[in-house]
Amino acid sequence: MISCFYSRRVQCFLLIHTIYRRNVVVNLCSRLTVIIRVFHCWFSQEMLSLSEITSLLSLCGGQFSSQQEVCVNSPFWILNIPSEEMARGLMRRTVCAKSIFELWGHGRSAGELYASLKNYPTDKMLPYLQPDSTYKIHIHTFNKTLTQAQKIKKIDALEFLPFSGKVNLKNPEHIFWILEDYGMDPNNVPEEPFDLYFGRWIADGQRELIESYSIKKRHFIGNTSMDACLSFVMANHGRVKPNDIVYDPFVGTGGLLISSAHFGAYVCGTDIDYNTIHGLGKASRKNQKWRGPDENIRANLRQYGLEKYYLDALVSDSSRPIWRKGTLFDAIITDPPYGIREATRRTGSQKESVKSSERSTENHIIISSSYHLSDIFFDLLKFAAEYLVMGGRLVYWLPIYRPEYTEEIVPRHPCLKLISNCEQMLSSHTSRRLITMEKVKEFKDQDQNSYLSDGQYMPYKGHNSFREKYFSGVTKRIAKEEKDNQK
Repeated sequence: MISCFYSRRVQCFLLIHTIYRRNVVVNLCSRLTVIIRVFHCWFSQEMLSLSEITSLLSLCGGQFSSQQEVCVNSPFWILNIPSEEMARGLMRRTVCAKSIFELWGHGRSAGELYASLKNYPTDKMLPYLQPDSTYKIHIHTFNKTLTQAQKIKKIDALEFLPFSGKVNLKNPEHIFWILEDYGMDPNNVPEEPFDLYFGRWIADGQRELIESYSIKKRHFIGNTSMDACLSFVMANHGRVKPNDIVYDPFVGTGGLLISSAHFGAYVCGTDIDYNTIHGLGKASRKNQKWRGPDENIRANLRQYGLEKYYLDALVSDSSRPIWRKGTLFDAIITDPPYGIREATRRTGSQKESVKSSERSTENHIIISSSYHLSDIFFDLLKFAAEYLVMGGRLVYWLPIYRPEYTEEIVPRHPCLKLISNCEQMLSSHTSRRLITMEKVKEFKDQDQNSYLSDGQYMPYKGHNSFREKYFSGVTKRIAKEEKDNQK
């Protein structure tokens, strides 16, 4: 079932990398001991923004401001970051943040904003306002549209600032922004903004990656290929950095490997589906019957110039790990099957299932048996606890039935600490939660099945009926739509 040649090749690389990891310390961001500077971050309206930025800040040594609670329902956040270079580093990674600014002033009204700007130290302003410099001022209003005349009026109201350079709208040296927040409700827009900000633009985020890595343009995709934006968010949650080893035990078409390789990590994965690993069988694209010769995981990474980071993908059952004992991976980033568009199965025997034989296009026979969701997640946590390096992260999606959701149904392991738990809605009654965990304790033999001894296992059994609950909701929605159409 597993290619011995490829298995040894990957294992050899992991052994070399383990020796390298133990002797060389690679720091992505230096922890600077300088005076904290306040930065203002403008986020997209997508979920997961807060946890992604938190992970990246912890990677670089920054932290959130205590003022953050004021802006919980706003796309604008105030961050404490030690240096401008660290702020630029943050923007070189994030796909959730649009831009970051050095915050010069903030207020709940125009008067408060102007007072805040007048109190900002002049010596910090002057380097960007010199007579031989050029600048321009942008205005962005969230949830409201202003006329050009209104924008000009707001810019003219800043004439008290000591600008002495020339305005250059095409190619200025310095760009300043006025940002106004009119709330999140498009049906109830106030006359005046809730918050106003003024700052110097530092850098933009990596939103363009969403388009350049779009699965619409990718060579090899499947029914469950991960959206490019979410793939990069997951890599950032995993704090993936250059020279890391990242593993996906449910690799599929390798979408999660691509985002990690983009950040300089070496990537590998396994999957039980022989056809997917080898790029065989029916295609997932519309108007295409069979997969072509250049449809495989390696071709995907080659498409983006990332083939050098690709170790391999092996045909393997995640419930039966093939790896030598020891800490091999810096991050495990994966999207386990939920039983909706991809079956949850593992290798079995003829005794376990007489009717489960499957034959691939290469006459490769697999005997598979059912694999409950609760078992999938606990096998995944046990594997992460044993094979992650200390401080390494496990990032995965957990499907849930919303009416029954509580924090207690999130699987736990004594070696792993829950870092974040974010929700993405799937329907009115179902969603999936992006779970990020960090290894904080060395794995011991007694931790192998520790979850079974303390009565914690039973709440997670509810995941096993996710498929039935998902489709029961779909059936009810279709019946309701048909009833409404008959009226």
